[in-house]
Amino acid sequence: MKQEHLDVVQRVHKLFKDKGLSLAVAESCTGGLISHLITALPGASRFFQAGVVSYSEEAKKEILHVSSKTISQFGMVSEETAVVMADGVRSILNSDYALSTTGNLGPDVLDGKAKGLVFIAVCRKDKAVTQELHLEGDREENKEEAALSALRFLAEIVENDG
Repeated sequence: MKQEHLDVVQRVHKLFKDKGLSLAVAESCTGGLISHLITALPGASRFFQAGVVSYSEEAKKEILHVSSKTISQFGMVSEETAVVMADGVRSILNSDYALSTTGNLGPDVLDGKAKGLVFIAVCRKDKAVTQELHLEGDREENKEEAALSALRFLAEIVENDG
Protein backbone atom coordinates (compact mmCIF):
# COMPACT_ATOMS: atom_id res chain seq x y z
CA MET A 1 0.00 0.00 0.00
CA LYS A 2 1.30 3.46 -0.87
CA GLN A 3 2.32 5.57 2.14
CA GLU A 4 -0.30 8.20 1.26
CA HIS A 5 -3.00 5.51 1.41
CA LEU A 6 -1.60 3.97 4.57
CA ASP A 7 -1.55 7.29 6.42
CA VAL A 8 -5.21 8.10 5.81
CA VAL A 9 -6.40 4.53 6.44
CA GLN A 10 -4.49 4.36 9.72
CA ARG A 11 -6.04 7.70 10.72
CA VAL A 12 -9.56 6.38 10.04
CA HIS A 13 -8.87 3.11 11.87
CA LYS A 14 -7.53 4.93 14.93
CA LEU A 15 -10.42 7.41 15.07
CA PHE A 16 -13.16 4.81 14.81
CA LYS A 17 -11.52 2.35 17.21
CA ASP A 18 -10.60 4.99 19.80
CA LYS A 19 -14.10 6.49 19.76
CA GLY A 20 -15.90 3.15 19.58
CA LEU A 21 -17.80 4.18 16.46
CA SER A 22 -19.16 2.12 13.56
CA LEU A 23 -18.92 2.87 9.83
CA ALA A 24 -20.81 1.84 6.71
CA VAL A 25 -19.91 2.86 3.16
CA ALA A 26 -21.97 3.31 -0.03
CA GLU A 27 -19.80 3.62 -3.13
CA SER A 28 -20.63 4.30 -6.72
CA CYS A 29 -17.74 5.85 -8.68
CA THR A 30 -15.08 4.47 -6.33
CA GLY A 31 -16.30 0.95 -7.05
CA GLY A 32 -15.35 -0.60 -3.71
CA LEU A 33 -11.92 1.02 -3.43
CA ILE A 34 -12.80 2.75 -0.14
CA SER A 35 -13.92 -0.55 1.37
CA HIS A 36 -10.78 -2.23 0.01
CA LEU A 37 -8.53 0.41 1.59
CA ILE A 38 -10.29 0.21 4.95
CA THR A 39 -10.05 -3.58 5.05
CA ALA A 40 -6.43 -3.68 3.86
CA LEU A 41 -5.34 -3.15 7.48
CA PRO A 42 -6.10 -5.62 10.25
CA GLY A 43 -8.69 -4.66 12.82
CA ALA A 44 -11.24 -3.11 10.44
CA SER A 45 -13.88 -5.55 11.69
CA ARG A 46 -13.91 -3.65 14.99
CA PHE A 47 -15.67 -0.70 13.33
CA PHE A 48 -16.37 -1.35 9.63
CA GLN A 49 -19.82 -2.86 9.13
CA ALA A 50 -20.20 -3.08 5.36
CA GLY A 51 -19.52 -1.51 2.01
CA VAL A 52 -22.16 -1.40 -0.71
CA VAL A 53 -21.17 -0.76 -4.33
CA SER A 54 -24.33 0.68 -5.88
CA TYR A 55 -23.12 1.43 -9.36
CA SER A 56 -26.39 1.36 -11.29
CA GLU A 57 -29.42 3.57 -10.88
CA GLU A 58 -31.47 0.48 -10.01
CA ALA A 59 -29.07 -0.49 -7.20
CA LYS A 60 -29.18 3.02 -5.77
CA LYS A 61 -32.98 2.84 -5.73
CA GLU A 62 -33.45 -0.74 -4.52
CA ILE A 63 -30.63 -1.05 -1.99
CA LEU A 64 -30.08 2.50 -0.71
CA HIS A 65 -33.59 3.91 -1.21
CA VAL A 66 -32.56 6.79 -3.48
CA SER A 67 -35.87 7.91 -4.95
CA SER A 68 -36.62 8.23 -8.64
CA LYS A 69 -37.55 11.84 -7.89
CA THR A 70 -34.09 12.59 -6.44
CA ILE A 71 -32.39 11.03 -9.45
CA SER A 72 -34.62 12.74 -12.02
CA GLN A 73 -34.39 16.12 -10.27
CA PHE A 74 -30.67 16.16 -9.39
CA GLY A 75 -29.06 13.24 -11.24
CA MET A 76 -27.13 10.22 -10.06
CA VAL A 77 -24.03 12.41 -9.82
CA SER A 78 -25.21 15.01 -7.31
CA GLU A 79 -24.82 16.19 -3.75
CA GLU A 80 -28.41 15.16 -3.03
CA THR A 81 -27.88 11.61 -4.28
CA ALA A 82 -24.66 11.29 -2.27
CA VAL A 83 -26.50 12.30 0.91
CA VAL A 84 -29.36 9.86 0.34
CA MET A 85 -26.85 7.07 -0.42
CA ALA A 86 -24.95 7.69 2.81
CA ASP A 87 -28.09 8.06 4.89
CA GLY A 88 -29.55 4.93 3.29
CA VAL A 89 -26.61 2.69 4.16
CA ARG A 90 -26.34 4.25 7.62
CA SER A 91 -30.04 3.56 8.30
CA ILE A 92 -29.93 0.00 6.98
CA LEU A 93 -26.95 -0.92 9.17
CA ASN A 94 -27.66 1.47 12.06
CA SER A 95 -24.06 2.66 11.93
CA ASP A 96 -22.76 5.74 13.71
CA TYR A 97 -21.35 7.14 10.45
CA ALA A 98 -21.73 6.48 6.77
CA LEU A 99 -19.63 7.62 3.85
CA SER A 100 -20.72 7.73 0.21
CA THR A 101 -19.28 8.65 -3.17
CA THR A 102 -20.94 9.30 -6.51
CA GLY A 103 -19.35 10.90 -9.53
CA ASN A 104 -18.18 10.84 -13.11
CA LEU A 105 -14.59 9.60 -13.35
CA GLY A 106 -14.47 10.02 -17.11
CA PRO A 107 -13.52 9.88 -19.85
CA ASP A 108 -16.70 11.61 -21.13
CA VAL A 109 -19.45 13.89 -19.89
CA LEU A 110 -22.14 11.76 -18.21
CA ASP A 111 -25.73 12.97 -17.91
CA GLY A 112 -24.48 16.52 -18.33
CA LYS A 113 -21.95 16.11 -15.50
CA ALA A 114 -18.33 16.95 -16.28
CA LYS A 115 -15.56 14.38 -16.15
CA GLY A 116 -13.95 14.49 -12.71
CA LEU A 117 -17.03 15.74 -10.83
CA VAL A 118 -17.41 13.75 -7.59
CA PHE A 119 -19.66 14.22 -4.57
CA ILE A 120 -18.80 12.81 -1.15
CA ALA A 121 -21.23 12.66 1.76
CA VAL A 122 -20.67 11.81 5.41
CA CYS A 123 -23.79 11.17 7.47
CA ARG A 124 -24.54 10.51 11.06
CA LYS A 125 -28.02 10.29 12.54
CA ASP A 126 -28.55 14.01 12.94
CA LYS A 127 -26.54 15.58 10.12
CA ALA A 128 -24.99 15.22 6.71
CA VAL A 129 -22.02 17.09 5.27
CA THR A 130 -20.80 17.02 1.71
CA GLN A 131 -17.76 17.81 -0.37
CA GLU A 132 -17.57 18.44 -4.11
CA LEU A 133 -14.44 17.50 -6.06
CA HIS A 134 -13.31 18.49 -9.55
CA LEU A 135 -10.63 15.97 -10.46
CA GLU A 136 -8.41 16.28 -13.52
CA GLY A 137 -6.67 12.93 -13.86
CA ASP A 138 -7.50 9.91 -15.97
CA ARG A 139 -10.19 7.49 -14.82
CA GLU A 140 -7.92 5.43 -12.55
CA GLU A 141 -6.25 8.51 -11.02
CA ASN A 142 -9.66 10.08 -10.38
CA LYS A 143 -10.93 6.90 -8.71
CA GLU A 144 -7.93 6.78 -6.39
CA GLU A 145 -8.11 10.49 -5.57
CA ALA A 146 -11.87 10.30 -4.92
CA ALA A 147 -11.38 7.38 -2.49
CA LEU A 148 -8.52 9.08 -0.64
CA SER A 149 -10.37 12.41 -0.51
CA ALA A 150 -13.45 10.65 0.87
CA LEU A 151 -11.42 8.98 3.64
CA ARG A 152 -9.69 12.27 4.51
CA PHE A 153 -13.04 14.08 4.60
CA LEU A 154 -14.52 11.36 6.82
CA ALA A 155 -11.59 11.64 9.24
CA GLU A 156 -11.91 15.43 9.41
CA ILE A 157 -15.63 15.22 10.17
CA VAL A 158 -15.21 12.57 12.88
CA GLU A 159 -12.33 14.52 14.47
CA ASN A 160 -14.35 17.73 14.50
CA ASP A 161 -17.44 16.02 15.93
CA GLY A 162 -15.47 15.61 19.15
